[in-house]
Amino acid sequence: MACQDNLVVKQIMDLYNQISNLESLKPSKNVDTLFGQLVSTCLPTDTNIDVKKIHDEKVKDMRSHLIKLCGEAEGYLEQHFSKIIGSFEDNPLNHLHIFPYYNNYLKLSKLEFDLLAQHTSHVPSKIAFIGSGPMPLTSIVLAKFHLPNTTIHNFDIDSQANTLASNIVSRDPDLSKRMVFHTTDVLNATEGLDQYDVVFLAALVGMDKESKVKAIEHLEKHMAPGAVLMLRSAHGLRAFLYPIVDSCDLKGFEVLTIYHPSDDVVNSVVIARKLGGSSEARSSQIGRCVVMPCNCSKVHAIMNNRGMKKGLIEEFSAIE
Repeated sequence: MACQDNLVVKQIMDLYNQISNLESLKPSKNVDTLFGQLVSTCLPTDTNIDVKKIHDEKVKDMRSHLIKLCGEAEGYLEQHFSKIIGSFEDNPLNHLHIFPYYNNYLKLSKLEFDLLAQHTSHVPSKIAFIGSGPMPLTSIVLAKFHLPNTTIHNFDIDSQANTLASNIVSRDPDLSKRMVFHTTDVLNATEGLDQYDVVFLAALVGMDKESKVKAIEHLEKHMAPGAVLMLRSAHGLRAFLYPIVDSCDLKGFEVLTIYHPSDDVVNSVVIARKLGGSSEARSSQIGRCVVMPCNCSKVHAIMNNRGMKKGLIEEFSAIE
């Protein structure tokens, strides 16, 4: 694929050159403008570009570095707004809308909850979120709007991130009791991971293929059989912003669905179940539930005995 000859890829490379020459990736007018232009360039889904088929080494190296730059900038952005939101004297949760991408998190979390509901028979009592960061919006949105009786344990390697995050929920009488924060590297977390019904792995945990797979392998080793793993991936041009999680990366899991949004929600959603649980329960899922692509705020399911692919939905069986 002659990627450098593609106009969109040229635009992305130009933005990458500008971003990589910035003195700082902390929020500023210039940083916000450049990353805004980058996201807008990568959002369109009507493209035949498959980054997994790119052979141009210059483009591949650029993409790898750009993903890391995006992750660094996102971390700075969350830290910046976590400090602002946490500074309000009343309940900081009343001010979440200040965060620029709050509405995107509302859509993404609703999508993830709806997909999860399609593949679980009970409401999870405990959830782990790996890589929650200084602005744990997914955990907050899930706990506040979708899982009112669930305890969410948030794991992050950065103690400052956890301090900022816990401050946001500390003055809320409900979430202060149901949001727990742990400062640890997920690769050092062994005991206790088998206590969670569902484990979320954040997009920014493992910014390259090797480290992402390493984290997944660790979770597979220590999660309970039958527990659900929720991951975030990317598709098409959006894979210039975030790493891709392939079905082949999830050895030891039954990959249930990979959902590629077509609106302003950037991340794809991957849902998988760890093998080793009830074989009857597992076989009842394979090839039956197909989630139709539609507005992210509402997910419909149909029964399909042939396990057909529908639009931006991918269905899989177990990866041994």
